[in-house]
Amino acid sequence: MSALLQIEDLRVTFNTRHGPVTALDSVSLSVNAGETLGVVGESGCGKSITALSVMGLIPSPPGKIAGGAIRLAGEDLTRASEARMRALRGAEMAMIFQEPMTSLNPVFTVGDQIAEAIMLHQNVSADQAFRDAVALLDRVGIPSPDRRARDYPHQLSGGMRQRVMIAMAVSCRPRVLIADEPTTALDVTVQAQIFDLLNEIQRDFGAAIILITHDMGAISEMADRVAVMYAGRVIEQGKADDVLDLPQHPYTRGLISCIPALGKGEDSLREIPGVVPPLHLLGAGCAFAERCAHRAARCDSEKPLLQAHGHHPVACHAVAEGRI
Repeated sequence: MSALLQIEDLRVTFNTRHGPVTALDSVSLSVNAGETLGVVGESGCGKSITALSVMGLIPSPPGKIAGGAIRLAGEDLTRASEARMRALRGAEMAMIFQEPMTSLNPVFTVGDQIAEAIMLHQNVSADQAFRDAVALLDRVGIPSPDRRARDYPHQLSGGMRQRVMIAMAVSCRPRVLIADEPTTALDVTVQAQIFDLLNEIQRDFGAAIILITHDMGAISEMADRVAVMYAGRVIEQGKADDVLDLPQHPYTRGLISCIPALGKGEDSLREIPGVVPPLHLLGAGCAFAERCAHRAARCDSEKPLLQAHGHHPVACHAVAEGRI
């Protein structure tokens, strides 16, 4: 079965005061209809840039897609006109942005904002679009949806604003739904409700979901497959159970060891030393080398390729050479 959305060797660059830098380096991902792909990594690893590239929202200048392809049902979006992308956004693919308070327009009611998205892609009247917006608010679990549709974003809680974003994203039943950190700053109870809602919407609409997160717990709960990103590259990917149960890359192991668990003492938690390096300072070798306990001379001079090792592909010289 061919993937509904396929990213092939995607390369994105930005012009900066340090000169051109590569934000995404040969990123390849795919997701099928009805499947959830989790994309995980620390801030600055390229997760959101990947999502914005798919949506055609990379600011140009300073950014540009320098190579590769993004195919939606076989159509290469990197070659699509802006008019074509406007037609696809919302109707065929949609994105739940990371911070709903800054993504929603503060001077329009939430019902009007959802209705606007419906009218843009469907041949319906303003009255019908507003009724559909109310129905969507009810669908995503907002109480008193008819009254809440007339509220402004600042009148809603963080969890409700996130539900509004989800309602807007699914208003035209897109085939691909990108959720960029959909539970950031929400308490754990609301997080669970949002994940349940996304699962329910996927079952009803058959959408392919790309879940972008730094939370390995969210990946465990939601994802069928997972891709781990670091410094603009995919360094490990496979079935979620395989990657979580049998992580191979030292970075993936570090992310998992940072997860607290009942019955484990504080000594069981391990931090990953250092931070993601600035993109303009990346050298010729592995970007994770300076933070890695398995660093060798080859790691400083040669980028590891994503290759099959064990249960799934991983980009690590130490794994390839059997040192870990």
